[in-house]
Amino acid sequence: MLLRFTAVLICCLITFSPAFAQDADATSQNPQEATWKPDPKYNTVLEKISSAIGPSALNNIVNSEQVFCYQIANRPENYTGYTLDGMAVVGFCGVINQELQTLIKSELMMNPNNIIFDQTENCVIRPQIMLRFVRGVDSTDVLLSSPCHALAFFYAGNITAFNAKPAAQIIDAIIDPLIKNKVDFASPALFNQLMPIGVAQTDEQKALLQKKNEPIRNWQQEQENQKARKAGWNKLKAN
Repeated sequence: MLLRFTAVLICCLITFSPAFAQDADATSQNPQEATWKPDPKYNTVLEKISSAIGPSALNNIVNSEQVFCYQIANRPENYTGYTLDGMAVVGFCGVINQELQTLIKSELMMNPNNIIFDQTENCVIRPQIMLRFVRGVDSTDVLLSSPCHALAFFYAGNITAFNAKPAAQIIDAIIDPLIKNKVDFASPALFNQLMPIGVAQTDEQKALLQKKNEPIRNWQQEQENQKARKAGWNKLKAN
């Protein structure tokens, strides 16, 4: 299953930013490997998820107009760079296209076999990928965690986490190619842009982005030696 999902993702499911469009073209030579098809049985977000996150958060996901991908990490105390839901933004991993959106929703939000609602996993969530489902000016953030596999929803200051251990292989197959192709996060506000496109467009913007990203590079290596905290939002509690 892992190899099949990886093939699907690499072959055709990610809409990359201009910075790595060539990589996307290079890995799209064998579309026949993309064998994943959504199961028609799983076409509605599970009731326990929808009731827990609320109708507004759910509406952003079901009717999203864009889905942006960010690589994130636990935020150290001395971190002064960009943040998302209180976590450090490590990079921008593209705009998620419709096929990958369908895979994520079908397998992680609609398939009852991939979520455990009545059992808490005894591990600490290590944030990896944040997907921002945008509808108009509203958005719902969905976190994918590994190796403590969890699915967490962030909306209006509320956090709801679910135990996604049965979907471990699927989550890893989604996370790995996204992180592999991430680029430095380019702040849309910094460049007077309305939405993140993942890359600086001019030499002046590149210099500005390099300066703004220095705090990330300063703590990234030190973070490898730090133990994740066992308190707060990243203590997994299944709902």
